[in-house]
Amino acid sequence: MASTTEKQSDNGPKMEGSQDQLKKAGTRGSRVFKKSSPNGKITTYLGKRDFVDHLTHVDPVDGVILVDPEYLKDRKVFAHVLAAFRYGREDLDVLGLTFRKDLYLASMQVYPPITEEQKPLTRLQERLIKKLGPNAHPFYFEVPKNSPSSVTLQPAPGDTGKPCGVDYELKTYVADSIDEKPHKRNSVRLAIRKITYAPSTPGPQPSVEASKEFMMSTAPLHLESSLDKEMYYHGESIAVNVQITNNSNKTVKKIRISVRQFADICLFSTAQYKCPVAVLETEDGFPVGPSQTLSKVYYVTPLLANNRDKRGLALDGKLKHEDTNLASSTIITDESQKENLGIIVQYKVKVRLIVAYGGDLAVELPFTLTHPKPPESPPPSRPESTQPGNEADIPVDTNLISFDTNGEANQFPDRDDDFIFEEFARLRVKGAEGDEAEA
Repeated sequence: MASTTEKQSDNGPKMEGSQDQLKKAGTRGSRVFKKSSPNGKITTYLGKRDFVDHLTHVDPVDGVILVDPEYLKDRKVFAHVLAAFRYGREDLDVLGLTFRKDLYLASMQVYPPITEEQKPLTRLQERLIKKLGPNAHPFYFEVPKNSPSSVTLQPAPGDTGKPCGVDYELKTYVADSIDEKPHKRNSVRLAIRKITYAPSTPGPQPSVEASKEFMMSTAPLHLESSLDKEMYYHGESIAVNVQITNNSNKTVKKIRISVRQFADICLFSTAQYKCPVAVLETEDGFPVGPSQTLSKVYYVTPLLANNRDKRGLALDGKLKHEDTNLASSTIITDESQKENLGIIVQYKVKVRLIVAYGGDLAVELPFTLTHPKPPESPPPSRPESTQPGNEADIPVDTNLISFDTNGEANQFPDRDDDFIFEEFARLRVKGAEGDEAEA
């Protein structure tokens, strides 16, 4: 492994090599995330930070830990993955009471390896061990299908510390036993995310109709509404088709269309929170008087950019220095496992007709908001390699700290040990020496 000298500053690690070098390296290297313990005696390597739920299975959390056997002596190295729902601020954790609920926990002994627990090496692990040497040891976790997705509840502008929500953490540490409390100096914490892409088959097109009768009216007010499809991607406009048939003696003054986020908080009991994320109120084409009709398509677009002031809004899990979006809809495959999901997010379009002198008529249309599945997703445990030919579009990350450039990439484009190592950023919490929150 190419030797590097790391210098920590408030802006993160210094970037070695020119930006041109990084761009060239990015065209022929596989990105690998790494982080070392404060004393530098163990280093954890991961191929990615986002692990996808394919509904049938979840990408495994796999990587290697580089250890210093002389430092360990008779001690051991352990790794665990924890999914937890934090429902209160960290500064409220007192007297041993924490406002968090553990939803999933898996642990294993990495060094010395236990023979009967060893699994076949993944392609990533083979390449890393070949590059790092015999002191690199693999770890492998299989995340259950019904485990929760990463969700963050939007904090208020003045809130500090870790936000509430469901988050995943990979921790590697040195200890005498797996139950021993790790020391910060010889442990590594890395924030990871579990995300869900759009299912391959969307649901049926949402449509609904409703009627309302009024006193002294011989016929009702009738409303039909539908969406152009059931599944929408983040940032996409939603087309709402509205058909009004007014056979009553009332007048419809205007229409109000809203997209509402429903977040079910599954703790000791289930509570539901509703929040509008897009609202359209218009009098265009109105009033609709007795014996009149109206047929029109309205467009609404739910965006986080228009809702940054709403505390408690559910967002997709966020990593440091990365923006996020409204939380994706929760895909529930087993109704009996709902209490293990922490936060269940759903969306509905509400169409309300505002009727003169009261008696409004409203309907709701559920839909799915999600991310599109990448066109060519790499196989599980294989890091993404940037393809040549798009050098101008490759982002340069100032946390890239180490890469191998030996001039042989053009001769051997598939060389196994060609990696770009990217340091996990550290967010130090002021007033708590040595304490840090990974993002």
